[in-house]
Amino acid sequence: MIELRTPAELERMRPAGRFVASVLEATRDAAKVGVNLLELDALAHEMIRKAGAESCYIDYHPSFGASPFGKVICTSVNDAVLHGLPHDYTLRDGDLLSLDFAASVDGWVADSAVSVVVGTARPADLKLIRTTELALEAGIAAARVGNRIGDISAAIAEVGHGAGYKINTDFGGHGVGRTMHGDPHVPNDGRARRGLPLKPGLVIAIEPWFLETTKRIFTDPDGWTLRSADGSRGAHSEHTIAVTDGDPIVLTARD
Repeated sequence: MIELRTPAELERMRPAGRFVASVLEATRDAAKVGVNLLELDALAHEMIRKAGAESCYIDYHPSFGASPFGKVICTSVNDAVLHGLPHDYTLRDGDLLSLDFAASVDGWVADSAVSVVVGTARPADLKLIRTTELALEAGIAAARVGNRIGDISAAIAEVGHGAGYKINTDFGGHGVGRTMHGDPHVPNDGRARRGLPLKPGLVIAIEPWFLETTKRIFTDPDGWTLRSADGSRGAHSEHTIAVTDGDPIVLTARD
């Protein structure tokens, strides 16, 4: 079911957006050569505790997950692009790390993701990350009353395909509100002027994720981490936004 939020409810969602942004900033800044993924998860966990927030991940067990996630942040490295389960891995120079985090504050959820290169960056990785960021910006710009979900999807796809990437549509954006994942689904490829009309109060996560040379993925033995089928690297950018009568509101905007 698709729910539209009142202006007062959107105001109550802002603290969740700010908190999610702060955790991504902290974990992104802490992601250095020699840091373990479990240390990043512990940092996010401690920030949740101090803020009195609730994790959306730790008990999360959808049909595509082998078991409850058990951690509070997704850490996807190199050829992993989504749902990376934190494990005993120490970051190395040149690793491409995607961080995805969602939390609930006072009953309202926000969801966001960022990708970064640890240490020395390859030009190809910087291009991949920047393309997801530009696709996110294009998707947000299309999130206006009078447009449809397909306009967001088409805007994302135009940037991704224009940079030479193929696009997987198995996973994409989604509604956000009292829970992390709701309707509508927001694919990263689609046709303009198709799909649900965008109305004021619609809150969605827009999340372009691209792989370098393939759109095929497989699930790790951990039952969660999604990797590229050919070993190429992936990047992921995401914001929770609200459609309004004017410009969209980016609830998870980072400094």
